[in-house]
Amino acid sequence: MVGIRKLGELTVGAQGLGCMGMSHGYGVRDNDAESVATIHRALDLGVTMLDTADVYGPETNERLVGRAVADRRDQVVLATKFGIVWGPDGSMGARGDAAYVKQSCDDSLRRLGVDHIDLYYQHRVDPNVPVEETWGALSELVAAGKVRYLGISEAAATTIRRAHAVHPVSALQSEWSLWTRGIEADVVPTCRELGIGIVPFSPLGRGFLTGSITSAAELPADDLRRNLPRFADGNFDRNLAIVAALRALADEKGCTAGQLALSWVQHRGEDVVPIPGTKRRAYLEQNAAAADIALTPDDLARIEAAAPAAAVAGDRYPEHLGRAAGK
Repeated sequence: MVGIRKLGELTVGAQGLGCMGMSHGYGVRDNDAESVATIHRALDLGVTMLDTADVYGPETNERLVGRAVADRRDQVVLATKFGIVWGPDGSMGARGDAAYVKQSCDDSLRRLGVDHIDLYYQHRVDPNVPVEETWGALSELVAAGKVRYLGISEAAATTIRRAHAVHPVSALQSEWSLWTRGIEADVVPTCRELGIGIVPFSPLGRGFLTGSITSAAELPADDLRRNLPRFADGNFDRNLAIVAALRALADEKGCTAGQLALSWVQHRGEDVVPIPGTKRRAYLEQNAAAADIALTPDDLARIEAAAPAAAVAGDRYPEHLGRAAGK
C-alpha cells in the first residue's frame, strides 16, 4: 500500500497515476476496460491522485477517467490541466487568457462528470498573457467552488513566484527523473521555500529507464517517443548503457531497474509525489511497490553515479515541442 504525502495543503497518496497513456501519446488506445481496471486497482493500493489533461486524446482521457471514478469520487484526487494549444505546424503553444481559463474549466468538469476539480494545473504558461491574469481567473474558479487547489506545470522559478503571489500554488508538475534533472537548481528550491509540492511526470524517463524498450523500432508507429531525441539513433544506444548500470544495482536490491529509478524519485523528499503512467495493472503494481523500497544515502549516491545527468544523450524534446516548456 502506498503512503500519503502533502502537496501544499492537499493530502494525496505518496504516488499518483499518470493517465495520459491510456488515451494519448504512447500508441493505440487499445483497451479501455483494462485502463479502468488499472485506475480501480490504483485506488485500492492507495494511489489516490489521478492525473489527466484536456489535451490528452484530446479530451478522451478526461472522459475515460471520469467514467472510471464515477462511483468512487470520494476516494479520488482528480488533477487535470488546461493551457496547451497546437499550432498549424504542429508546434506546441499555450493559452492563458481569463476567458479561456474559465471555459476550459467548465469543459473539463463536463467531460469528467464532476462538480469540482481537486487540483487544476496551468499546463503551460502563455508567453503573451501575464501569469497574473491567468491566476486571477484561476483564483475566481476556487472562489466559485469549481476548483479546490491550483498547480502549474513546466514553469520557471520566477513565474512560480508571480503565480503564487496571486493565489497559493499547491503543486508544481515538471519532468524529473534520473535523466531529467533541470529543475533541481532553481525550481525545486523555490517550491520548497514557498511550501509548494512537486509532482514529477515521466519519472521513468518515458519508460526508457525500465529497460523494457530495447529499440525505438519496437515502439508503435504513432508513439510520440519516436520523435524524441533521446530515443533517436545514436542517442538510444548510449542511453541504454545507463539502464544497464541501473539494472546491476537493482539486482543487488532485489528489484527492477525501473523500480530503482522510481524509488530514487520518491526519495527526493516528502513533498515529492511522482506520477508514473501506465494503462496496465501489472505495471501499476510494480510502480506502487517502488514506494516501499528503502534506499540509504550510499544507495542514492551509487544510483546517481550509475546514471549521471551529464551522461544522458539527447534533448528532452525536439524544437517544435520544446518551445513552450519551462517559461
